[in-house]
Amino acid sequence: MALWRSRSAPWRLLRPFICPSANTNTSISHCSFSSFVALDMNNQSLIENMKRELLHLDINSQIGSCMPLGAMRIGTIIHNIEVNPGQGGKLVRAAGTSAKILKEPTSKYCIIRLPSGAEKKIDSKCRATVGVVSNPSHKTRKLRKAGQSRWLGRRPVVRGVAMNPIDHPHGGGEGRSKSSGSFGRVSQTPWGKPTKCGYKTASPKRRK
Repeated sequence: MALWRSRSAPWRLLRPFICPSANTNTSISHCSFSSFVALDMNNQSLIENMKRELLHLDINSQIGSCMPLGAMRIGTIIHNIEVNPGQGGKLVRAAGTSAKILKEPTSKYCIIRLPSGAEKKIDSKCRATVGVVSNPSHKTRKLRKAGQSRWLGRRPVVRGVAMNPIDHPHGGGEGRSKSSGSFGRVSQTPWGKPTKCGYKTASPKRRK
C-alpha cells in the first residue's frame, strides 16, 4: 500500500497541470489517455508543418550542405568532390577553388568542370559540398622574410644542379651544366621520379 501511494504521489501533483478541467471523480486512466491523444495530435501537426517547410526549402542554395551529385542542379558551384562513392573528398580542396556542374545529372554520371578547365565525368552517387573553399587570398600572401617560411614548417630547398652526382640525378658536371653528366634526361626528383607532372598515367585518347 505504501509503495502504491509513493508511485501515485507524482501523478497527483502533475494532474492539475495536465488535466486542469478534469473532475475529481473522473478516472486517472481516462485523463491520461486524453492527454496522450492531445500530445500525439500536436506532434503530428508539428511534423506536417516541418514537411511543408522542407518542400519549399532549396537545399542547393545552402552553402556548406553535402549531398550526392545526382541531387544537385545544373550550374551548382561545388568543392570537395568524391571520385568513388564513399571514398571521401579528393578533388577541388585547395583554398579558394571551386568546380561547376555543367549538365543535368543523370542516374549514372555527372559532368563537372574542374578549376583547371578540364571536364570530368563522375558517378552521380559521389558526394560533394556546395560552395567555394574559403581563404581565396591564400595565393596572394607574401612572406616577409625567410624565417617566416620556417615558422610554417618549411625547410630550405637546395637545387639539384648544385649537388654532387651521388646526391641528386642533376648533380655533377663542369660549371653550370644543365646536362649534369646525363644528357637528355628529364627533370627528376632525388629518387628518379619525373618532376614535371610525374609519370603519364592518362590515356592520350581521353585528352583529345
